Amino acid sequence: MTNPYAEIFRAPGAKGFAAAGFVARLPIAMESIGIVAMLSQTHGEYWLAGAVAATFAVTNALIAPQISRLVDRYGQTPLLVPATTVSVLAFAVLMVATHLRWPIWTLFVAALFAATMPSMPAMVRARWTEIFRGRPQLNTAFAFESAADELVYIAGASLSVGLSVSLFPEAGVLASTLFLAIGSAAFILQRRTEPTVRPMQGARSSAILLRPVQIITFALVFIGVIFATAEVSTVAITKELGQPGAASLVIGVYAVGSFIVGVIVGALNLRMPLQRQLVIAIGVIAVTTLPLLVVDTVPALALAIFGSGVAVSPTFITAFGLIERRVPAALLTEGVTWVMTGISIGMAFGAFASGWVVDTFGAQNGFWVSVAASIIALLTVLIGQRALADDCDAPVAAICGPAE
Repeated sequence: MTNPYAEIFRAPGAKGFAAAGFVARLPIAMESIGIVAMLSQTHGEYWLAGAVAATFAVTNALIAPQISRLVDRYGQTPLLVPATTVSVLAFAVLMVATHLRWPIWTLFVAALFAATMPSMPAMVRARWTEIFRGRPQLNTAFAFESAADELVYIAGASLSVGLSVSLFPEAGVLASTLFLAIGSAAFILQRRTEPTVRPMQGARSSAILLRPVQIITFALVFIGVIFATAEVSTVAITKELGQPGAASLVIGVYAVGSFIVGVIVGALNLRMPLQRQLVIAIGVIAVTTLPLLVVDTVPALALAIFGSGVAVSPTFITAFGLIERRVPAALLTEGVTWVMTGISIGMAFGAFASGWVVDTFGAQNGFWVSVAASIIALLTVLIGQRALADDCDAPVAAICGPAE
């Protein structure tokens, strides 16, 4: 039997841009937590650390889709070079300002400019799409990318915090910035796999105006809520059970479950329509949030968390597959970035909501946020089945291709 993953890497240049893209995306998991670890040690104030990190995260969530929109219009290299350069320099200023105890306002200004960091997962997926558009190998490529995202989240946050604590406060942000600079440079230099800039038919619009992008992005906001809730509630429950050190292991199990199933799904060539696959995946997520409400031991929590993670990668794979099918090629990078942004926004909101629930009603009740979020996500994709089954909706039909 042919290994589908080996097959996708036979494409010229695939190994190079995939490896560079993996390094360049490590900052996604490292920068925000690295800022918190850095400033909490140097300034001793968690509110400041959280505020600066939130400034970076929220601004990046707003700017990244605009950068991707320009990438679709002018190409990856003309946008990635200045955007990455500004971000790297801003992170350098942030580290210097922290070390030299510059005025607090300089930390926020540096975080604002650092937020020009592009969405590297979107750039990598755009290259896979350029190679395998309309072919079954694209599903395998998206599965690989989802698995790579899981590895980033498994390793990135722990590495950032570990470096800051064991070496010096700025170490996590420094490592992350170096990954961004080196990975992005290696990625940009590989010009032969860069997607072709495709002209629009009719007036150029924004991907977020397309109904499928709106539906998928909204649904994945609540998937992001589930991610954050799993982390916050796990930390609270393990602490309540007297085993706070087990939190990182349990959270790692969550990502491992998603990684394993994602790899398996990527090797399959499923014939079911993608919009139905998305319903099933989110339905599984909804069902598997229920056991989390009754766990009362760390082993039971780890098992329930593992089960809750099994449908995460399939959800990502089908979501990005739908974006590739339902968004015009000239808007693809922006479309993917909006979905990634939805996840980030959901994680920020989920951390706040679950934290409030845990503080108000107790650690165990934090998982009710996951239950509610999964129901909203499921209802969203159920109601949006017709729009997801079509190439585009009527108001933007002029810029979409023919129906399948």
